[in-house]
Amino acid sequence: MTANDDDVSPRVTVERDGHVLLIGLNRVDKRNAADMRLLQELSLAYGMLERDPELRVGFVFAHGDHFTAGLDLADVGPHIGAEGLNLVPEGGINPWQVSGEQLTRPVVIAVQGTCLTLGIELMLASDVVIAADSTVFGQIEVSRGILPFGGATIRFPRAVGWGNAMRWVLTGESFPVSEAHRIGLVQEVVKHGEQYDRGLEIARRIAAQAPSAVQAALVNARLAIRQGDAAAEASLQPELVRLAQTEDARIGMESFLTRQSANFIGR
Repeated sequence: MTANDDDVSPRVTVERDGHVLLIGLNRVDKRNAADMRLLQELSLAYGMLERDPELRVGFVFAHGDHFTAGLDLADVGPHIGAEGLNLVPEGGINPWQVSGEQLTRPVVIAVQGTCLTLGIELMLASDVVIAADSTVFGQIEVSRGILPFGGATIRFPRAVGWGNAMRWVLTGESFPVSEAHRIGLVQEVVKHGEQYDRGLEIARRIAAQAPSAVQAALVNARLAIRQGDAAAEASLQPELVRLAQTEDARIGMESFLTRQSANFIGR
């Protein structure tokens, strides 16, 4: 089912696939442009991903032929107040993670068709990006008289290099998937229509690993970015000691010795 502006269908679909939470943008008739309902529902989905102990990985995708046409400024614009834009309801987490709260679960994202503004920023806030060969990107906020406020000014230069980021952030021009892959914005390009299956395959693969170890690795990598190498280095040995005492570490060692696949239990 797809959402229309005048119905109560979800703007964001949420479904469980084992330990993976499938999060689907679902405003197909508007090329998944984000109005306030979509932003709030996406925030709640991220809150569920972070707080449900049974969930290990998020997989974000979009229904229809396009990932997102960016913000629906006609709907969102009036909500920008003196303190900016408040898009996170109680129980949610800002999907772009620019408000101080960070996810401890990894997110895989699959994009296709049009992917503008907040779509790129959602990619930059994720961990692995799969793109269909149909994808066209655009960080076009400067063409609308605003700046990227979902993290592109912070993460884009860090991810792809200053010049590669500023080339697109400051011109507002669109760029093809080949350029996104060249500069490292996306990790893999597949044929249009295959991005969902490939992204879900990677998400399931991550979910099959020891969840505490995956989360610890992710948190440490982000700590290095946010607080520097010294802070991340200081936490490595304590985290190793903590993880070595878990049931999953025992399962992992047995798997190594017996050469059998591990079935991690999250403890």
